[in-house]
Formats: sequence, structure tokens, C-alpha cells
Amino acid sequence: MARAVVHFEIIGKNPAALRTFYAELFGWEYNVGDASSDLVSDPGQYGFIDGASTENPSPINGGIGGGPGHSPHVIFYVGVPDVEQTLRDAERLGGKRLLESTANGPIAVGHFSDPEGNVVGIAGPIRPEAR
Repeated sequence: MARAVVHFEIIGKNPAALRTFYAELFGWEYNVGDASSDLVSDPGQYGFIDGASTENPSPINGGIGGGPGHSPHVIFYVGVPDVEQTLRDAERLGGKRLLESTANGPIAVGHFSDPEGNVVGIAGPIRPEAR
């Protein structure tokens, strides 16, 4: 049996700024505290995202952390109602569009980098005018 994604992390050198970026882009809220290990994030810098606080009926928990000694990295897709609008919003907030909204079956996908260069995928329904 295949395993499901159960957690994600966005690690960067300025976790507070990353939390602000994603809060504005996706509406995420955080419980800031410690990660399970200092190897993941500096103490007091890990913002846990409770998947139950999202609109997804099958939530995935996640977290944002890091600190000056941590290498930025990320991998996940976020479900959005409008991929193109989310790419524009990411650019407005300081991100960079990397992959235009592209149809993949009935789903549109896109990629952007956040202000620290982490690559993020987004996925959502294909807009009728894009068909």
C-alpha cells in the first residue's frame, strides 16, 4: 500500500519572514515553538501548521522553521482555487514565477519560488477560460 504525505516543512534563514509570506499567500496560522530537533530549526523558530485548521477535508500537517545555519529547502503542492491568481499573488508578495499555469489533465499546476528561493508547487481546477 502506498504511503500518504503526512507533513511538510519550509526551512529558511529567516523563518519569521517566511511565516508572514505564507500567512498572506495561503492564510496559514502558526503555533510557534520548537521543532523536534535543533537540526531542523533553531529553538523558538518553528511555526507548526495544524492541518485541521485548513479547508482540506484530508489535512496534511506542516511546519516552517530554520534559522541562520539551516539550508533553505521545501517540497510540496498546495491546493488553490485559481493557480494563475495565486502565481500573481506570489509575485506581488516577493516570490518569483517559475512555471506558468499548466494543464495536467483536469488540474492546473504552477511553480513559484518564495522570497528565499524555495520552490513551491500549486494545483487547482482548470479555469473554464483556459480550456
